[in-house]
Amino acid sequence: MPKMTRYSKVEKSVFGLFLLLMLWLPIPLGSNRPWAWAILELTTFTLLIALVIFYSAAVFKSIRENRLVFILALLFIVAQAITIFPLPYQLVETLRPDRVLGVEQSVLPYLSMSFDVAQSKIALLKTVAYFCLFLLTLSLVTSTKRIKLLLLTLSLAGIVQATYGAFEVLLHTEESLIFKYNVSNIATGSFVYKNHYANYLVLTLSAALGYLIASSKFKQGSNSKREILKYWLDFILSKKALVRIGIVIMVIALIMSRSRMGNSAFFVAMTITSLLGLLLFKRKSRSYVYLFISLLVIDILVVSSIFGLSEVKQRIEQTSMEKETRDEVIDDTLPILSQFMFIGSGGGTFYTLYPKVQNEKIQHFYDHAHNEYLQFAMEFGWLASGILMILALICFATSINALRKRERQAYLGAAFTCTMAFIGMVMHSSVDFPLQAPANAATFMVILGIGLKSRKVINI
Repeated sequence: MPKMTRYSKVEKSVFGLFLLLMLWLPIPLGSNRPWAWAILELTTFTLLIALVIFYSAAVFKSIRENRLVFILALLFIVAQAITIFPLPYQLVETLRPDRVLGVEQSVLPYLSMSFDVAQSKIALLKTVAYFCLFLLTLSLVTSTKRIKLLLLTLSLAGIVQATYGAFEVLLHTEESLIFKYNVSNIATGSFVYKNHYANYLVLTLSAALGYLIASSKFKQGSNSKREILKYWLDFILSKKALVRIGIVIMVIALIMSRSRMGNSAFFVAMTITSLLGLLLFKRKSRSYVYLFISLLVIDILVVSSIFGLSEVKQRIEQTSMEKETRDEVIDDTLPILSQFMFIGSGGGTFYTLYPKVQNEKIQHFYDHAHNEYLQFAMEFGWLASGILMILALICFATSINALRKRERQAYLGAAFTCTMAFIGMVMHSSVDFPLQAPANAATFMVILGIGLKSRKVINI
């Protein structure tokens, strides 16, 4: 067998396994269990190592083309690792005096700056896995066909989750079919936490809408009845019709999750991104306008009125600062934030440090800050968190630029997906912790990678 043919088969196999991984991630409780995120890490590392061994040219090309992004990613990983490695006692005492309180130098001459080294190691391994997925996306998505295939895979993963979550509620099952968790009248799919589930659906809805755009032929041609009939027959007989039905199912499940910010993030992100498309697309057409209007009419007005958007609206209206304790968690966390502003307390240490400052009035157990910006700043410091935000903003800006400059539908679909997912994640992260679910964080990193791919000219 010729050498290049063998390498090509390995690369195709890696891409296929990559797609299977994206389908798998949400199934084991959002991959939010040690055994589940261990599978994510092991699979991701194995795929990247195989790609480097058999198809290193693609990997190094991706790094060269996105040099700034990978420098930022490497800096963020190094910043995390610094808090884990044992450092001389005197250095830790200088950089972080509170870390050495009650610790004698004679007992521990070397000390880590993280307040919970075990949790920080877990966080670091997850981070490395996420960036490996990011690199796999940039290295493997080398054609418009693969852009559409990846978007379709993410759409399918969301449709499966939506169908499973909605049917569990509609069938009034008492236990989940796979993991035997209690099921209420709130849809959670194979996730445990409804807001993680809702956020995942927002990400996959972004991919599904991106797929419709990437697969459609938005032409400004004749508006004759024959052309219109031809367009709709082509739509009905293609995979796009199934994805469109899947979008309706995902919206139903999202509404049934009763997640306030999940629903708000979806509707706001979809509306803003759709309007950006109308303003920025080089070739505007009635087909895109019809798609946008159908989303508003069918998904928001009709579907939501049947499946209980009014209940979500009622929950939002009834939300009061007196009943909510999340704002008090933020107030309690701010002193910790000011204490670890530059270096951070170490990845995963909110779980360790917050109980020490928790207000006695708060009866609930909080293992996360319900505000990703606050938790990231506390655990990683302002500098590392700023690096991560710049990385995400580069992907977002690239997508916006692609919406304005690109004409091929695959690029527009990729850019639409990244733009909508970014806006939705920015909103949801302000009141919750969606990125603490490995399935969500991994999917989001892949979508950011898709956004970067919208910039480069690749094969058809």
